[in-house]
Amino acid sequence: HHSRVAKSKSEIMAKGEKKEAKAKKQMDVLIRECTINLHKRLHKTTFKKKAPKAIKEIKEFAKKMMQTPDVRVDVQLNKYVWSKGVRNVPHRVRVRLHRKRNEDDDAADQFYTHVTHVEVDSFKQLATKVVEEDA
Repeated sequence: HHSRVAKSKSEIMAKGEKKEAKAKKQMDVLIRECTINLHKRLHKTTFKKKAPKAIKEIKEFAKKMMQTPDVRVDVQLNKYVWSKGVRNVPHRVRVRLHRKRNEDDDAADQFYTHVTHVEVDSFKQLATKVVEEDA
């Protein structure tokens, strides 16, 4: 009965991989606007590592959302994260994730994600939304 379980697990894995491949083929340019809760991601982080870790977490978030290993953080966003110093990182940040084609160099990945800061007065009632190209 052990081997059967293992087999079904491998089947599940295979299914997952297939789905991933399909998603990769259809990957296209896309802009999403999201709120990242940095507060919960930096809990129990040493003071001197807070802002650097926040940047890492933003990259991780963008990578998950946009499925691109190459994530580039905008200067303004970096400034915002560091705006209150290394230890008092803002609790939340509203970002625009722009998945773009890698044109210039023959990079490993076809796409990269450019993360920019979106200024908002309040994070209340904001949901993740897809931004139209012309905006």
